Amino acid sequence: MGSEFLRQLRREFAGYNGQKLAKDLMAGLTVAAVALPLALAFGVSAGATAAIGLVTAIIAGLVISALTGGYYQISGPTGAMAAILGSLISVYGMQGMFLAAFLAGILLVLAAVLHLGNLTAFVPAPVITGFTSGIAVIIALGQVDNFFGTHSEGGSAVEKLLSYRTLGFSPDWTTVAVALFVVLLMAFFPKKWNAVVPASLIGIVLATAATMLFGLDIATVGEIPQTLLLEDRLNLSAIDWGMVPALLAPAFSIAVLNMLESLLCGASAGRATGVKLNNDQELLAQGVGNLVLPLFGGIPATAALARTSVAVRSGAQTRLTGVFHALGLLIMMFVLAPVIQHVPLAGLAGVLMVTAWRMNEWHAIRYIFSHKFKGAVAKFIVTMVCTIVFDLTVAIAVGVALGLILMVARLSKLQVNYERVDMSRVKIDNPALIARYDNAMVAYITGPLLFANIGTVEEIAERAAGCDTLLLSMRGVPMVDVSAAQTLLTLLDSLREQRMDVVLCGLPTAAMTMMRRAGVVDLLGEEAFYWSVERALLDLRPRSPKA
Repeated sequence: MGSEFLRQLRREFAGYNGQKLAKDLMAGLTVAAVALPLALAFGVSAGATAAIGLVTAIIAGLVISALTGGYYQISGPTGAMAAILGSLISVYGMQGMFLAAFLAGILLVLAAVLHLGNLTAFVPAPVITGFTSGIAVIIALGQVDNFFGTHSEGGSAVEKLLSYRTLGFSPDWTTVAVALFVVLLMAFFPKKWNAVVPASLIGIVLATAATMLFGLDIATVGEIPQTLLLEDRLNLSAIDWGMVPALLAPAFSIAVLNMLESLLCGASAGRATGVKLNNDQELLAQGVGNLVLPLFGGIPATAALARTSVAVRSGAQTRLTGVFHALGLLIMMFVLAPVIQHVPLAGLAGVLMVTAWRMNEWHAIRYIFSHKFKGAVAKFIVTMVCTIVFDLTVAIAVGVALGLILMVARLSKLQVNYERVDMSRVKIDNPALIARYDNAMVAYITGPLLFANIGTVEEIAERAAGCDTLLLSMRGVPMVDVSAAQTLLTLLDSLREQRMDVVLCGLPTAAMTMMRRAGVVDLLGEEAFYWSVERALLDLRPRSPKA
């Protein structure tokens, strides 16, 4: 892994000059402008503070960008990660979250060492779309208080929503007005202008200016400490090791989400740039970054698609773009801290509401529903509901399990077509051959022979009753499992007992190997296997030994 990373760096910085440095600098500052409101918003959304979100973006930008598996990757706090941290912080507090993030960093480093970078390929696309939509719902529900100026109680977004039944729901209309202003600005801001100055940044600037100028009595983000080393952070010497077993599941959720977000982001950006992401190196970078972040008081970070896309469109040349974006945020934190502390939470809630809407993969959702892919729709809905009601780990596990069940159900559909042998169709006029196969039947089998379709295999005996020769055309059988092989062996033995000659034709290599291992070749003999049905019908075979 180390030597590959060094080769990657040499390729990346080959011919590096002042012009490329200028492009990296401009791209980094552009990304910083996009990242600032998002970092503040996601810090609040996670149940922490805006300051923590900002520190997370800076440290992730410095550490993860330096080690990333793709020069275009920009890491920091994300909406998806923030969505699963809210309930974690409400149950275990900030120290519990820091420890879970640290453990997740260890898991990501182990995943890199074990070369697990391709595991995301086994998660079906509708499952990813489903948990993304579920996270979007959690983000939106989690911002209801900040958007409307109300108060709720509960650990999860659903519990908070249900608490309004007892606590009541009385919006503060000034708060609502500020939040709606940001939403409408982001919704109707011209796209061509958004490429120059992000609408989210303009919305936050204007909302903050209004709050300061008119002295609006609404909640703001509060003090922004001018230091990267926050007071509330993970202290390795004071870790409560008794919490570790309870935090393993949340740590696993954080690690899994990081893998999915970072690798999918890298795959998308890799297609756009033509430079493939080094998956294992990216996992190592994410692992190291998430080991370091809690020590500064940051929340878990992942590669962020929105910021990465901005970096690519802005002409990023190397990983220095990510570093410059972090330095830009650092300067903003020190210079603009007195202003940032007046950013209204309602404005950030507006940004998050729009972000939650946009993070849904609407194109994919419309596609699976409009084309009526029932399996994909089921995986999408089940995963989304499980993400909202339970957590990400349960959602992905259930989604993948459902996908496997549906896949087995589809694969287990075995098609068997039966046809009486007509020698004239194969242009054979040899009287002896015509007489030999005048009472023969061909069963054309298509599909894998699995435990789930052995009932169809057993029906072959019924359909072939009355024939003296059965030719099984198995060219369309890619594989045979143990259960099906045992069933087939019993079936063939039974047919031979009934004085029927059985021939197997066109077996692929994998199926033929299983026939040997299962004892079918020993039962019928090598002479009962042919390359094709046509070849078998040219052979004047003797009747079955028991005939």
